[in-house]
Amino acid sequence: MATTRLVYRHRWPVRLMHWINVVCLFVLLGSGLQIFNAHPALYWGNRSDPGKAVLALQGGVDAKGNPRGSTRIGKHVFDTTGVLGASKVNGEWRNRGFPSWATIPGPGWLAMGRRWHFFFAWLFVANGLAYVGWSLFSRHLARDLVPTRRDWRGIGRSIVDHLRFRHPRGAEAARYNVLQRLAYLVAIFVFGGGIVLMGIAMSPRMDAVLHGLVDVVGGRQSARTIHFIIATAFVAFVLVHVFEVLVTGPLNQLRGMVTGWYRIRHEDKETASHE
Repeated sequence: MATTRLVYRHRWPVRLMHWINVVCLFVLLGSGLQIFNAHPALYWGNRSDPGKAVLALQGGVDAKGNPRGSTRIGKHVFDTTGVLGASKVNGEWRNRGFPSWATIPGPGWLAMGRRWHFFFAWLFVANGLAYVGWSLFSRHLARDLVPTRRDWRGIGRSIVDHLRFRHPRGAEAARYNVLQRLAYLVAIFVFGGGIVLMGIAMSPRMDAVLHGLVDVVGGRQSARTIHFIIATAFVAFVLVHVFEVLVTGPLNQLRGMVTGWYRIRHEDKETASHE
């Protein structure tokens, strides 16, 4: 026979900072793509010489005069008409890196896009520092995110369970497994820290402070490319995160992150033995 009970899984500071991050990442992605569209190409080094981009979203017309969009990665060119390189804006074809529906605040408002991006970037930084500080003070970091010896011993089983879409039940569902812990640590300290540092490194005003960092990564254009790569990794992390929420019970997961209360299901040994 199965029974359920509510456990208090997420304290209010975690919930508040989680939803601030949701808003920040959404606006940062859209406004970042708006800024990227002003020059939809990535380079390595300090220069942005024509024809030497490692990635370029290009628009033009074919031999028949039809609009064409393409994505060039190194020497490989892919037709991406309608999405990347060329897309419709108010029913008219335009040469655009990313389509207007993916950009914030509008199809061609670069100055406002920069303002949105910088405001939410500093809000993201402040929220991240607050989260790390609170996690250290409350021991949330050590208790809930840093893998234990038991976690490391079970990492193989956890990988297999995830590949088979098997998720923890009962009391185990109320704590992060080792893969979740590692994913959150990477997202917070590698992705979060890296994307902020690369964003600052792109600013010429920071030469006196981060000139050494710019040299280490290979130049200001390299910093821009790494910034874009980490942003893409953030998108992948969010997609996996949302997928896991959907397959493990979206209503229960949302209740946990909105109210803090999470419902876990217990089964007695007799019931479990017949499954």
